[in-house]
Amino acid sequence: MAEKIPRSLLALIGATLLGVFLVQMDSTMVNIALESLRRDFGADLGTVQWVSTSYLLTMAAMIPVAGWAIDRLGSRAAWLGALAVFTLGSLLCGLAWSAESLIAMRVVQGVGGGMLLPLFQTIIARQARGQELGRVMAMIGVPMLLGPVLGPVLGGVIVDGPGWRWIFLVNLPICAAAVWAAARVLPREHPSRPAPLDVTGLALLSPALVAVVWSLSRIGDDGGLGPATLVTAVGGVILLAGFVRHALRAAEPIVDLRLFAGRDFTAASIMMFLAMAALVGNILLIPLYYQRVHGFTPLHAGLLLAPNGLGSAVSLTLAGRLMSRVGPRAVALTGSLVLLGVALAFTQLTTGTSQWLLLSVLTLNGVGFGAVLVPAQSGVYGGQPRAAVPHATTAARVFQQVGASVGVTVVILALRHSAAGAHTPDTLATAFGHAFRWTATAAALITLPALYLRRPAGTAAAAPEPELAPPASR
Repeated sequence: MAEKIPRSLLALIGATLLGVFLVQMDSTMVNIALESLRRDFGADLGTVQWVSTSYLLTMAAMIPVAGWAIDRLGSRAAWLGALAVFTLGSLLCGLAWSAESLIAMRVVQGVGGGMLLPLFQTIIARQARGQELGRVMAMIGVPMLLGPVLGPVLGGVIVDGPGWRWIFLVNLPICAAAVWAAARVLPREHPSRPAPLDVTGLALLSPALVAVVWSLSRIGDDGGLGPATLVTAVGGVILLAGFVRHALRAAEPIVDLRLFAGRDFTAASIMMFLAMAALVGNILLIPLYYQRVHGFTPLHAGLLLAPNGLGSAVSLTLAGRLMSRVGPRAVALTGSLVLLGVALAFTQLTTGTSQWLLLSVLTLNGVGFGAVLVPAQSGVYGGQPRAAVPHATTAARVFQQVGASVGVTVVILALRHSAAGAHTPDTLATAFGHAFRWTATAAALITLPALYLRRPAGTAAAAPEPELAPPASR
């Protein structure tokens, strides 16, 4: 009989899980508020989408910093510091006076939020070892999966009730409780001597991603191909090229691009990028469709989005078992085809589309995402030596967050272009259908790298437990 998990470890899991769950809930709630933000600030969708995109890009930049911070400061100080920054960002977001100020405050929030999930996994992995680690990961799976299900619903309740500001302000008392709980149970430790932080790589990669994605979002605007956009795009590409050159030479780059020499890692990373673009694109457009075409309240839209989380929960739980029988390639190809079918169904949206049909399709959207993500994670870790696993984790997470950022930007750009001049519900529904063609394209492209996945042979290090919830994507 397996020994009971120690109470001290259970208390640690509960205290840290509160912070991670809060970040996931906050991320999913923001999607429901985008239409309200657009109206309240009198901003267009191209501006409001940066409320999500700025957060996602900041999280991508902070993922590699988390490992350095825990070695430099210790797990206790790093966790409490990240929670404090997230709390400050939440307060500032709740006090925002314009779309631009909210975007800036989301960057602050993303600094803290981007560090919490990798810190959580590192803290738990250090305290739970051997067979105990697998049991712990299975135990935390259920609450981790609840975020994508409850987030849209609670977001709708808040936006319909006290208003969108409380999506952020409600974090304050919960963050205070999370800080109090973590301060009581996190062990004090002497920080180890960390590897030097790759400041050069961080300084090249972060502005490069912002410049490229911002330039992409400007396409189609009046003057969108003007000198400022072109200069920014070229500057972003130059910075990105500089980062690639630096990362291939540095001893400890912030994202180790040398991992892409491996076939499985490259295929899996591309799959993660495309899967996040397709998933986030779909779950961003659907609430907007409900609210703008049908006039649904945010709560109504949030309730109708919940099946996506349920589908993900089922798929993420079962995909690993299926992989052991048929291999990762078959599971990933099936998932990509499900995502493609979902996106193609969404391209046919009309004002008369049945809500029950959409609920079924959204459930399949979550199923398809999970069926792609689990074999992709297997490809990331399969065959990696133990020392390379942390680097593989960092690179894969960054790819996921950047894929989500690009997905948000592309679908909003497509919607703005298609909806120009659409003044009736019928023409607006058609515009949404056209925007979904881009998520269909991303889903179709997943099949190409999926063909290169191989069934893992013996590995030098066991892969970490699969993430049981997608990265914060909103």
